[in-house]
Amino acid sequence: MRLQRHSWLGRSGVVLRWLLPAAVVLCGIALLIQPVAPRIAVGEAEKVGSGRSLAGQLTVESQPSASGRNAGFDRARLWSEFDDWEPAIAADPSSDFVYQLTTRYDGPPACPDCALPVIVFRRSADGGATWEPDRPLIATRRTQNDPMIEVADDGTLFVAWLNAYNPGVRFMKSTDRGDTWSTPVNVIDLFYRRRWSDRPVLAVSADGVHVYIAFNASHSYVVASHDGGATWGRPVRTNDDKRYWFHSAGAVAPDGAVYFGAVDYSQSYHGESHISVLRSADGGATWQTIPLDVSAEMPLCDWAAGCYFGFLGPSIGLAVDGRGALLAAYHAGAAPGEPQRMYVRRSADGLTWEPRQALSAETLEHNAFPAVTAGPRPGDFRVAWQGSFDGRPDAWNTWYRRSTDGGRTWDRPARLSDVATGAPYHHTGGYLFPYGDYMEMAVDRRGRSHVIWGEGMSYVGPGGRGCAGR
Repeated sequence: MRLQRHSWLGRSGVVLRWLLPAAVVLCGIALLIQPVAPRIAVGEAEKVGSGRSLAGQLTVESQPSASGRNAGFDRARLWSEFDDWEPAIAADPSSDFVYQLTTRYDGPPACPDCALPVIVFRRSADGGATWEPDRPLIATRRTQNDPMIEVADDGTLFVAWLNAYNPGVRFMKSTDRGDTWSTPVNVIDLFYRRRWSDRPVLAVSADGVHVYIAFNASHSYVVASHDGGATWGRPVRTNDDKRYWFHSAGAVAPDGAVYFGAVDYSQSYHGESHISVLRSADGGATWQTIPLDVSAEMPLCDWAAGCYFGFLGPSIGLAVDGRGALLAAYHAGAAPGEPQRMYVRRSADGLTWEPRQALSAETLEHNAFPAVTAGPRPGDFRVAWQGSFDGRPDAWNTWYRRSTDGGRTWDRPARLSDVATGAPYHHTGGYLFPYGDYMEMAVDRRGRSHVIWGEGMSYVGPGGRGCAGR
């Protein structure tokens, strides 16, 4: 969730805002939110579910089927008929298990006294072909948001999420594929009291020993564990300015260097945004900020109900391949208020970056919310993102491109959003609006991409979540 700004909201000076993800084994989400402005409370802007359901109006397919548009891909499938938001995905490199999390605003709570939204967990033992029943990640009386999930080479699962916003970031892990979980740890509350934090981003070493969580409390922080999450160091602040930082991707390289993609904004979102990579070569003790690009002030999105200034601000995805090469994808605008193109930059060492390369077509009106992952072979990178086309702000689609030479050349864009659910936000040109401001992608041990994203009528909905695979 990215924070939405307000004139004054106490010590933090911010209010919270929300985003959503996508995958190339494609999986969709369907949600329904009343077309009313989000309720804003002191310290946070809460997304409010409508209490309505799309049950009976949508097609939720239990088995994958081939896409009629993209050879080698599955058709996008809807996860559920519930009001789902902000999904996450991970694939086990040691088996055919694939895992997903989502923030669910309606349906059964985790317990009689538990709050909604609740984070829901599900898993597939056959590479995403079929899925076991949904179940709550954890029962709590506090609202839950912003789930993240990663898998180590030995199959250990790591998750982080917001347990409300004060203190916010919580962590736990599982060594039995999600059957049981460790005792949750409030990694912020270990050191600070009564302090809010926003969306966590996880980065885990291949062996599962080194775990990093980047989060923002207006400033940028990273907290590290070097014993698989059993104990944690103090959060390290990585910036020395008064801007608002938002992390959206992380990765640990084979040599142990850790990276997070981040964008910093003014506290009002007005003016330029700075797109950067944070790098640590000493286990998170110190951090270097490597500037990648500058974006002009973001465009408005007031043509979509409930959408506030800042929603279409730049974000960044990144991944590291088996040789330690990096690829970053991000969207940036050349002039204030203009739509933003999607770009990629690559680096052999994380320090020196080659010039940017446009990834999106010039005809796309808006581009946003990139997800990047590396395949099993060096130089194999995949990027997925959401973009409108033909100059229409109400015709969005989920796009995917792949490079097998380290990002020098790319295959043709594939339009993944081909789901036919009967949802009111679908039309022949795509979907009306990206339902949330992030999406995710994972690659399984067989080299298949799994993408998960959100789509809807507007910022306030109704909306849903889709996923697909290749």
